[in-house]
Amino acid sequence: MFLYRISQDVNNDYNTYDSAVVCAESEEDAQMIHPDKDYSDWDGKCEPFFDWCAAKDVKVEIIGIASRILPRGVVVASYNAG
Repeated sequence: MFLYRISQDVNNDYNTYDSAVVCAESEEDAQMIHPDKDYSDWDGKCEPFFDWCAAKDVKVEIIGIASRILPRGVVVASYNAG
């Protein structure tokens, strides 16, 4: 597993996520993780998840190797509250 910074710049209004650090197996896997931990069933489409973006618009940057004890998912997320 690796640590990735995921970000988006297509949905930058209030009450949206702009980025997150996630633990995932690959860049493709990281793109499919929604910054809100409650959206584990996210299918990669924008609707009804208006606080993020479609998976195709997620930018992924590898930042390191994850600890073996860290599970797949969100480590920390950046949310722009309004």
